[in-house]
Amino acid sequence: MNAAPTTLQFARSDTSWLTEWRRTVDWGLMGGAFFLMAIGLLLSLAAGPTAAKRIGYDQEYFFVIRQAAFAVSAAVILIAFSMLNQAWARRAATAIFIVALLLMVWILVFGYEAKGAQRWLRIAGFSLQPSEMVKPALIVLSGWLLAQRQAYPSGPWAVIAFVFYAVTLGLLLLQPDVGQAALLTAAFVITFFISGLPWKWAAAFAGGGAGLAGLLYALLPHVRVRVNSFVNPTQYDTYQIDKAAEAIGRGGLFGVGPGEGLVKASLPDAHTDFIFSVMVEEFGLVAAIVLLAVFSLMVLRGFRAAARLDDGYARAAAAGLFSLFGLQAAINIAVNVALIPPKGMTLPFVSYGGSSMIGTALTLGLALALVRGQGTRIRGRYG
Repeated sequence: MNAAPTTLQFARSDTSWLTEWRRTVDWGLMGGAFFLMAIGLLLSLAAGPTAAKRIGYDQEYFFVIRQAAFAVSAAVILIAFSMLNQAWARRAATAIFIVALLLMVWILVFGYEAKGAQRWLRIAGFSLQPSEMVKPALIVLSGWLLAQRQAYPSGPWAVIAFVFYAVTLGLLLLQPDVGQAALLTAAFVITFFISGLPWKWAAAFAGGGAGLAGLLYALLPHVRVRVNSFVNPTQYDTYQIDKAAEAIGRGGLFGVGPGEGLVKASLPDAHTDFIFSVMVEEFGLVAAIVLLAVFSLMVLRGFRAAARLDDGYARAAAAGLFSLFGLQAAINIAVNVALIPPKGMTLPFVSYGGSSMIGTALTLGLALALVRGQGTRIRGRYG
């Protein structure tokens, strides 16, 4: 007689919420997110101790320990939000948007300044950046508002969505955080485009974006310096970019070996904005290509799942969220290889940073909630 199988089985008649979530969640995207978190922990071991020593922390593994805690928190948030249905994803996003927006207003009055910007709140020894949470929340809320044009054509839905975006953009620029403002704008425009962007709105966005870019260049000295140093690098201090290029150059095809990188000791923000350069120096071009492939495949898989959605709100919001995730990765890597001016933006799930980690988990968690069941369509419901 054969022994009874010991593997946990889920009967097809089991309709519990946990089983339904397990059957419909996109495990490819979930696995990609956990893979990136693991890479982030590995790279925190590579860059964290050196960064802690350079900054002056007594605990060598200060950043490594905190990164592990952030990764656990992000994993919980990712899974929890992926369990929501489309209606609850919108409700949760609306609540988060309101709270995050109020915190951004609070920051302008009571927040503390770091590196010339006022973006953070101090909570129990940790720094919280509400703008990381407001971005995905705004995209989901905007996707729902724009979808209401189909059911209620006479309502000012597009205007309301634009007002929410404009208020958020204004608060970001007052901090100032031009990089996040640009990222949010790109994701919002994509959301608007997927929902059926009229040509008049497209022209208005193009003209307004060009005018705002020129105004920021004229009014904000740090923006002007970054743009000018990118255009004329020989006439400005480009120490960070030069060090990043040196690290990438030393890496070669397979890198100098784990923990053997030298440039990270003199590269500011090696554990955050320039973690990609640290990775290339120690693990080489092959590792960089693998990381790029993971980000690219996750975004393409996300867009494919979003395109299958019949609901206009979920389709537009999911596309905007996956754009937010992919564009942030693209901007960070482009800065590291000197394709665009420095932006001060983290690499999703890989760079050190609690707010960034939680914000990215919220972004993908909401996206997974919206596309539930779409990633498994080609395999069947119980694939």
